[in-house]
Amino acid sequence: MAETKFGTFEDLLEMTPENLRLIISELKKVILEIDPDACEVVRLGDRAATYGLGPKKMKEGYAYVLPHKSWVNLGFYQGALLNDKHGLLEGTGKKLRHIKIHSIEQTKDARIKELIKIAFIERKNEVKK
Repeated sequence: MAETKFGTFEDLLEMTPENLRLIISELKKVILEIDPDACEVVRLGDRAATYGLGPKKMKEGYAYVLPHKSWVNLGFYQGALLNDKHGLLEGTGKKLRHIKIHSIEQTKDARIKELIKIAFIERKNEVKK
């Protein structure tokens, strides 16, 4: 099994297409406004930054930022469990769901912020058990 390569958010920025760097930076800012104590773990092999209550992405993580070539996935590790009343989440996996972010304007969408809050609260409640 390959060893996970960790890095910094700046390392992730360097690997990200230039036109998406502002988007991933703004998503990080939005997440940290909701959860200033979020544990940020950047896994360079995954090309993603995870935000959670601790470093374990599937158990403690609630959101991730994963840049692609022309959009950024704002993903949710327990997305299938979230109350997505606006129908923003995509994906068919057992747990993971994501929203494709194509513009900086989308990062300001109150519905997206609401989903991040819901995901954060869900993990907080689940990890306490």
